[in-house]
Formats: sequence, structure tokens, C-alpha cells
Amino acid sequence: MTLDRAMFRFAGVMVLLSVALTVWVSPYFVWFTVFIGLNLLQSSFTGFCPAASIMKKFGIEAGCAFK
Repeated sequence: MTLDRAMFRFAGVMVLLSVALTVWVSPYFVWFTVFIGLNLLQSSFTGFCPAASIMKKFGIEAGCAFK
């Protein structure tokens, strides 16, 4: 699995998890969803993503998911 695919998968799971927590646990978990969205937005401008840095340390190889 490439880093691109891993990041898309991780972001999708985090968004779905945050929505589920908002619905079934507390409406304050909407701030978790906002945090995820802001992190995705800033990484699109800066190219820096903390989760990608961690995944690289775990050995997920960089590569393009769209070939």
C-alpha cells in the first residue's frame, strides 16, 4: 500500500469515526470533525501532514496512488 492510499484511507476512517461519535456519544465531537477538516486543508497548502510522517516511520512507502 502506498502512502497516498494509506492517507486517504486513514482520513476517511477518521471522518466517519468522528461523525459516529458526534451522533452517538456527544455533539461536542463535531470539533474532532472540524480538526480533521482543518488538518486536511492545511496539508493541501503546505504539504505537511503529521499522520503521513508517522506512517513513513512505520515503513509505509511513498508512491503515487493514481497510476
